[in-house]
Amino acid sequence: MRERARRIDAATPPDRDRAVDALRALAILGVVLGHWLVTALVADTGTLRTASPLRQLPELTPVSWVFQTLAVFFLVGGHVAVKSHLTAQARGTDYRTWLAARTARLFRPVLAVLALWAVAAVALLVSGAEPQTVHTLGKLVLSPLWFLLVFTALTAATPLVARLHPLWPFALVAHVDLVRFGFGGPQELGWINVAAGWLVPYTLGALWARGGLGRRAGPALLLSGAAATAVLVVVSGYPASMVGVPGAAVSNLNPPTLAAVCFGLAQCGLALMLLGPLRRAMRRPYAWAAIALLNLSAMTVFLWHQTAMMAVTAGGLLAGRPLPGLHTPPDDPSWILHRLAWLPAFALALALCWTAFHTYETGRRRRRTPTADRRPPTARTARSTCDGPRRIPIPPDDPTAARPVPWLA
Repeated sequence: MRERARRIDAATPPDRDRAVDALRALAILGVVLGHWLVTALVADTGTLRTASPLRQLPELTPVSWVFQTLAVFFLVGGHVAVKSHLTAQARGTDYRTWLAARTARLFRPVLAVLALWAVAAVALLVSGAEPQTVHTLGKLVLSPLWFLLVFTALTAATPLVARLHPLWPFALVAHVDLVRFGFGGPQELGWINVAAGWLVPYTLGALWARGGLGRRAGPALLLSGAAATAVLVVVSGYPASMVGVPGAAVSNLNPPTLAAVCFGLAQCGLALMLLGPLRRAMRRPYAWAAIALLNLSAMTVFLWHQTAMMAVTAGGLLAGRPLPGLHTPPDDPSWILHRLAWLPAFALALALCWTAFHTYETGRRRRRTPTADRRPPTARTARSTCDGPRRIPIPPDDPTAARPVPWLA
């Protein structure tokens, strides 16, 4: 492990901003842990249904403030996309080639998820599983895909929105909410905010990439975003939870509301303030190796974390009785303690999914070394392999477009 961490550290270009990769990794981990903590599969009369502890235990609402980190992901996405597009233009790469390179890694692992769950759904129905159970499981698997569609659309529009000021989409979100909630307009109008709401942190990331954010931008965004969110929740009646709660009249996330956008701006401000400490932390080879590996498998982790949770839940049914924190309703504080105890099992199941499917994200499989090349090294080959770590180029701030290197394949 020490040798692998050293090689990853040595192969990273010195001008790479490792803090950007760290922010992306933290955003992905936030989404995964958030889903595992606020999504329950309850065994009820032979079927599985979803439930949320946020409905029965409103005192857990701050959990949604910590683990709803999508705004940070869109901030980093806009920052990286603009830098990548500028680099592509400087190299003479056309737009279609650039876009294909950026989106291929997003959707390649999706095919594996869809194929496996299509077979699993048919097998469950044939074996006599309740259609409601299959619907519940399928919804959990497919629900994260909306994020990929929005992110891909914003990535494709990068040349158009790269110089768009974040205040413009923010104003659109505010007007949509004013019509919906202030004047009783059609609720369907809120779906405009699916694009406009996430365009706010995306264009903020683009502004960051162009050097348009000063040193005071982080504290200003954090304070103003947090204050605006508090006013909207306390005075205007927006939900305090930053994720959807089953049975609630209004969801801050589906579609995004002005409160969710303001909260996202506060998160983006905090992320910008953490850049310095993260850069110092990423100088440590072990810390950077963990972040680099997670970034190279970000889509695999994102797409399969719900499957990992469902696999553990299904395996627990073999016990013949509902297991606390796994199959029981999340209506008691003890449920949270039991769910925390299940997190290592979810992580282990996710690691197994990663082992099986991460090659679909990188697009390469491990190549077997020919038998003729397994001979002991000669003096010449030994000298060439001891000359020092080979620097493997990684596009600056663009791990999604980087080719996998042998020690990460």
